[in-house]
Amino acid sequence: MSHPRICYEIFVRSFCDSNGDGIGDLNGITSRLDYLTDLGIEAIWLTPIFTSPSYHKYDVIDYYAIDKEYGTLDDFRRLLSEAHARGIAVIMDLVINHTSANHPWFQESVRGTDNPYRHFYNWKSPQEIEELGIATREVTPDTWDRNPWHEWPDTTEKYYGLFWRGMPDLNCDHPPVRKAIYEIGQFWLKMGVDGFRLDAARHIYPEWEEYKNHDFWVEFRTEMQKANPQVYLVGEVWTEAPKIAPYFRGLTANFNFDLSLALQKIAATERDSVGLVKKLAQNRMIFAQTNPRFIDAIMLTNHDQTRIGSVLKGNINRLKVAANLLLTLPGQPYLYYGEEIGMLGKKPDEYIREPFWWDDAEKDTQRTRWMVPKYNKNKRIIPLTVQSQNPDSLFNHYKRLIHFRKSNAVVGDIRGNLQPLDTHSDHRLVAFKRSVGENEVWVIHNICGEEVTFSAPFLPHHVLFSTSSVTFLKADTLSIAPYGCVVLGE
Repeated sequence: MSHPRICYEIFVRSFCDSNGDGIGDLNGITSRLDYLTDLGIEAIWLTPIFTSPSYHKYDVIDYYAIDKEYGTLDDFRRLLSEAHARGIAVIMDLVINHTSANHPWFQESVRGTDNPYRHFYNWKSPQEIEELGIATREVTPDTWDRNPWHEWPDTTEKYYGLFWRGMPDLNCDHPPVRKAIYEIGQFWLKMGVDGFRLDAARHIYPEWEEYKNHDFWVEFRTEMQKANPQVYLVGEVWTEAPKIAPYFRGLTANFNFDLSLALQKIAATERDSVGLVKKLAQNRMIFAQTNPRFIDAIMLTNHDQTRIGSVLKGNINRLKVAANLLLTLPGQPYLYYGEEIGMLGKKPDEYIREPFWWDDAEKDTQRTRWMVPKYNKNKRIIPLTVQSQNPDSLFNHYKRLIHFRKSNAVVGDIRGNLQPLDTHSDHRLVAFKRSVGENEVWVIHNICGEEVTFSAPFLPHHVLFSTSSVTFLKADTLSIAPYGCVVLGE
């Protein structure tokens, strides 16, 4: 399967409940594959589905078992089969930075310094921690924990758990750990999984040894290719472009968090004060120096961020601008489930992972009910069934954009070239040229609530796509409706 062009992140617990227990599950996802196909999705990223004690399941107890809340191995095999029959790739969330403290490896590790599993984790004496100067750490966007060393009863040593004491970090310098990780990945790939989203990819090694991550991911890819030569690997590397670039040595794709934040700011302020296209083009050049075949995984938000619906306070015009930008830029777009219907959510994390609204509450037999929503309530959000009947809805806006992106070889290209167009310092416009070989399109966005004109010599005169029926093109001047997006070609 070639690399998917349009991807969709599913927080499994919240998406679709097939058996009435209130918890989203694998069979629920299978039942909604036709919906995803209709929307234009080509890959689904499933948040962790392995056995785990938590609601989010980012602390794994058994890497070879599906959590009973979500279903069985047979359910998962059926999901794989049905997804592949529709041309949808399945990407699993693989958490190998840490395990659960309840994992058998860690339970053996705490038995004492002589236990063979002691070396599966990072245990150090307080003196060694002080001598290395690693007792505390600086806050990073993906974790605010400043004190990553944790005590355990009946031992003087402390173990390293970057995210939480219940998530001890694995020691990937220990060969048996690497072997175990590779066997886990190969097991799922041989079953038919298309690839992995790699949680905390920047933190496989502790921060004082971050440079070791780059070689680890090269080796990981090599081992995964033994099971699937076309394996797709996308990393969560939350940092600036020069520090992301080395991860493209091993990983197919990496998420672009800087772009996510920039898109949010532009849509919220209705101004491009960040010089979006110029900055993105520079970062793409940085990535290409490491790997010309890099894939920039782009998104508005994910399961760790305030939902774009809440960032933009439910303003449908601004939400459409955010979608316009995401789905016309180069890269591999990821939608977070519910973005296409404008779902809301703010921290703490449970409230950015609320149930998907398929239908009005009294009719919605597949809505999950594992939590009481705080943000997505009647009169705040319009369910999918209602939006699907309204041609001007956010859902249908997303659907049109996705299908245009897939129908146009230049706009739909994962890589391609990106070049800023001169907006004459009009911050209400975002304009760029995209090209693949000899083919070229111009994309012009009006990100504000007023009609704006864009002028340029040699302006293409064929309107390939417009979000508005009111688009005026005369000589070398284009008039764009408020919050509109126009794609021009020859």
